[in-house]
This record gives sequence, C-alpha cells and structure tokens, in this order.
Amino acid sequence: MDLWTCEREQWESGFSVLCGVDEAGAGPLAGPVYAAAVILPRALDIPGLDDSKKLTEKRREALYEAVTAQAAAWSVAAVSAEEIDRLDILNARMLAMQRAIDGLSVKPDLCLIDGNRDHGSQVSITAPHLTLVGGDGKSASIAAASILAKVSRDRYVSRELDAQYPQYGFAKHKGYGTKLHYAMLDRYGPCPAHRRTFLKKWEARRT
Repeated sequence: MDLWTCEREQWESGFSVLCGVDEAGAGPLAGPVYAAAVILPRALDIPGLDDSKKLTEKRREALYEAVTAQAAAWSVAAVSAEEIDRLDILNARMLAMQRAIDGLSVKPDLCLIDGNRDHGSQVSITAPHLTLVGGDGKSASIAAASILAKVSRDRYVSRELDAQYPQYGFAKHKGYGTKLHYAMLDRYGPCPAHRRTFLKKWEARRT
C-alpha cells in the first residue's frame, strides 16, 4: 500500500502541514506510555518505512535515525506510570499524544491520529485532527510516529529503568507481563515504575 495516500487526500482537501501521531506502551505493567508526533516533508522516500510492529528492533532503530534526521519537525512525549494510575490508560494515551503534538516546533494544520479514539473521560486531543484505524500501516506520517514512540520507550525502559531497577530485567521484557516479569514481581514486589492499577490481578492472586 502507498503510505502517502492519506496525506495526499488531505493535501488535496486544502490542509498544508500534516502531522502523524501514534503511541506506544499502553499494555505493559511498568514504565510510561510514550507518544510521538511527526511532520514529514511531502512525499519523502524513507525506504522500509512501515508500522513499527511489523519491523525488527534493528530496523526500527535505523528508521528512527532516518526519520529524526529528515523530518520537518518531530516530538516525543511520555506520561508516567503514576499519571497512568491516576488518569487510567486511555486518558494517559490521549495526554501523551497531545503532549507530543504540543512539543512540535511547527504547528500542524491537521493531525492524523492512529486508532479510533480521540478522547477519554478527562483528556481529549485538542489539536485539529482526524482518527485513522490502522493508521500506522496506512499513513507515512503515522508510521514514522509509531517508530519514534516505540524506539523512545524501549530505549528508556531498557536503559534507564533497567539501570534503576536491575532486578526486574526490564531490558529483556520492556515492562510487558511476561513469565519472567511476573516471577520478578513475585520475588521483589512492585517498584515505583510499576503501574499499580495494572497489577490488580497479580495482587489478588497473592492475597
């Protein structure tokens, strides 16, 4: 599929500056949720650009460098585990995406948002936007944002969180609920990086 089809449709509709927005890390038991916003030059050719979930870690890392070097503007933002617990994950995802949009050095005319949700119970995307289900496989801008969000989160969890709390093996599971992660929770209990609202089933099993 031509990843520029969505962008061309919006350019032809009169929008000039388009921004792709996506988030990463909604499901893990620990760490922040990340989002990225990316404005690409028109019809920029980045070989191999695709939905981050379809790419190997090595390919994502290479594309991260290509996107950040060639984008007209880009921004990455995060919402902490503490904020996730306070807001819930849907609101946290919306907040992360809006923060990423707000961090852009260029103001977009329209944001292409991956998914079908643009608001939670407390937080909404306030920038002009259009939601696109499966957008990271349909839009070059969203695909680029998905890569930046995923790589940024993986780097943070596997480097900073792993260094802070080496006993949990964050570099191996990136905070997801793997067998190893649950085994380390059983041994050490949760740390400040854990999302306590995501541990209710684990806590119930232990009582």
